[in-house]
Amino acid sequence: MARLAYVIKFVADMDRAVAFYSETFGFPVRMRTPFWSEVDAGETTLALHPASDANPAGSCQLGFNLDDLRAFYEKGAVTFSVPPREQHGTLLARMIDCEGAEVSLSG
Repeated sequence: MARLAYVIKFVADMDRAVAFYSETFGFPVRMRTPFWSEVDAGETTLALHPASDANPAGSCQLGFNLDDLRAFYEKGAVTFSVPPREQHGTLLARMIDCEGAEVSLSG
């Protein structure tokens, strides 16, 4: 089973983005760093990440949590841009959706 766990919003100014989402909507700040910040938006986490050439400011990426990411990967039903690997104590991967957008996966 999969669930929408987070949305990654790519931002030009981390401090301004954290302040905007926490102050405008009252979302509690879970963590704040120059490279990754999170606000608690209910069942889905809003993650803020610095923009880049590949991910311009204002763009977003969906993030799904799967019960068994390795089994999902082994099915081979989708194209993975990054296969599952341990990162920061979590199994992470990225796949390409039907529209060519990259989607983050954790498990």
